[in-house]
Amino acid sequence: MSDRKVTYLEAISQAIREEMLRDDAVFLLGEDVGSYGGAFKVSAGLLSEFGADRVIDTPMSEAAIIGSAVGSALMGMRPIAEMQFIDFITCGFDQIINMASKMYWRVGMPVPMVVRGPSGGGTKGGPFHSTSPEAWFFHAPGIKVVVPSTTYDAKGLLKAAIRDNNPVLYLEHKLLYRLPELREELPSEDYVVPLGKAIVRREGEDMTILTYGAMVHQCLKAAQKLEEDDDLEVEVLDLRSLAPLDREAITESVKRTNKVLIVHEDTLTGGIGAELSAILAQDLFEYLDGPITRVAAPDAPFPYAPALEAAYLPNADKILSAARELAAY
Repeated sequence: MSDRKVTYLEAISQAIREEMLRDDAVFLLGEDVGSYGGAFKVSAGLLSEFGADRVIDTPMSEAAIIGSAVGSALMGMRPIAEMQFIDFITCGFDQIINMASKMYWRVGMPVPMVVRGPSGGGTKGGPFHSTSPEAWFFHAPGIKVVVPSTTYDAKGLLKAAIRDNNPVLYLEHKLLYRLPELREELPSEDYVVPLGKAIVRREGEDMTILTYGAMVHQCLKAAQKLEEDDDLEVEVLDLRSLAPLDREAITESVKRTNKVLIVHEDTLTGGIGAELSAILAQDLFEYLDGPITRVAAPDAPFPYAPALEAAYLPNADKILSAARELAAY
């Protein structure tokens, strides 16, 4: 282990630097990633270490950034394309959906690229800087979707994503970037966290909570409260990877607990929870002792006013209420 605790943000920066040192084909491109060091300082210091050929400041055009990444990946490079805020990935939607995700099926060529950037709310960023876009891409075959919740995973999953021969969407929740309680010592040796593998963050027998990203921590708070006040042992399964989805881990947990609560920050309708609900209803119906329950954001644009943002976002109290109702069923 290293002798210093690092933040979630520093873990991401370490992963990029180490992969650039390991493989000359890896490079970073995006708005202000060079001399400015990135909007959140993820890439601080990389320009001086690797030069302008491998840390490339781009015009303010997500379509150009992602399109350039697709082309360079097809030519054998391994680009890491940063979206300054993940909301603006919509400007490069065509390049991801019609080019990156379909290219292997069209011509049999791998497209080893990562599109990464800050997502999610809780930082009073308003409707244009708080998006959780995972469901849009979860729906598209050919692209992997990864959402780390811990510092260890932030580094290990990004390294795995960079080495993967498929396009990977890597979502960093900006609320977690410098969260003090997420600081941890990371292994000094090289490691990866495999894509497509969930992890049990808390074991339990009375209910399974399926979640990912920043909501993992809200679910853990709720689970602790349920144990203290209600004598309920709730299992929290951090999906980590949404595509591919770890169905085996989901099945194993639900067969043991028989009740399922799904929690995500994204809006309710058509979110990841909808597909999870369909999987559960189709494959595990006979194991369920209660209705499949979801906690998510309402179907509305993300609000800017702090009071409205607090009311909009799922949190431990909302999870606690839903879990108690489900437990009593």
